[in-house]
Amino acid sequence: QVQLVESGGGLVQAGDSLRLSCAASGRTFSSYAMAWFRQAPGKEREFVAALTWRTSNTYYAASVKGRFTNFRDNAKNTVYLQMNSLKPEDTAVYYCEARPYYHSDIAARYDYWGQGTQVTVSS
Repeated sequence: QVQLVESGGGLVQAGDSLRLSCAASGRTFSSYAMAWFRQAPGKEREFVAALTWRTSNTYYAASVKGRFTNFRDNAKNTVYLQMNSLKPEDTAVYYCEARPYYHSDIAARYDYWGQGTQVTVSS
């Protein structure tokens, strides 16, 4: 049973930082791509960032590039999203998702996802 469990969300002010975690279990993720998506009320789920577990290649949406960093801890089977210089428009539920091999910026192409963690950025 594959499980992805996100944590680390919260309420912060604009300009603050947060680190989200995605703990993965239930299989070996060495050949998987791990991604972060977010969904704000009334909006579609949008791609935020991704990395391929084997190569650690990273990919970012233009809206977060330079502010967010996606990285992994192999020993803990955990992926992190470090979010700096947060803006009110970053407010959303953030989801961790996984699929074999290659990343995608389309949420429906992922096989596994977590329950999400809420990030709220006040102005």
